[in-house]
Amino acid sequence: MKKTLFCLFLISPCLAFAQLGIKAGLNFANVTNASSIDNSGNTGFNVGVFYSTSPKKILGSKTELVFSRQGYDYQTNGYSGKVTLDYIMLPQYLCISITRFFQVQVGMQVAYLLNAKSDSAQNPLSGTQYAQYGKLLDYYNRFDYGLGAGIEVHPYMGLLVGARANFSLNNLYKSPSSYSSGTQPSFIPTVNVKNYLLQIYLGWRFGH
Repeated sequence: MKKTLFCLFLISPCLAFAQLGIKAGLNFANVTNASSIDNSGNTGFNVGVFYSTSPKKILGSKTELVFSRQGYDYQTNGYSGKVTLDYIMLPQYLCISITRFFQVQVGMQVAYLLNAKSDSAQNPLSGTQYAQYGKLLDYYNRFDYGLGAGIEVHPYMGLLVGARANFSLNNLYKSPSSYSSGTQPSFIPTVNVKNYLLQIYLGWRFGH
């Protein structure tokens, strides 16, 4: 009991300045090192909640829980299409407040792939029709992790505007030797690729 009270005493200043909030915005996503499929970026969205310390403090932290829709476009072997990836992300950032109105954020994140989908205007094996290849998710590493950095502006009361770049460190796809069919779909590059994500967002923080 004494230990519990002591811990509450230590963290009470942090809790007093802690803030909950909501955020939503756009994703500009792509994958790195995928010239074999002539990849290009596509646009998705992000929406989530966060828990952070007050921007009045010079050093603080921010923890988020975010749903992120991202992916990439591709064109190869006469096929063109889009790969859509839905992640649940848990970013953790160190926040450096230059003033109470401007903040730099650096940190890392982990993510879990909820769903994957591929469509193509020319490929008859698009979308859910990859039956001969097995389940589409079987080609992906479900867990992802990486680094991120961004800026955030607090112009008025609880309003916040931010931009952030995320660089994954884990390969998006599993090794081809692990595919149950032994066949690689056209939308998967011949080299290891990683997610790259640029986010812009608006949000509102509650609390003082």
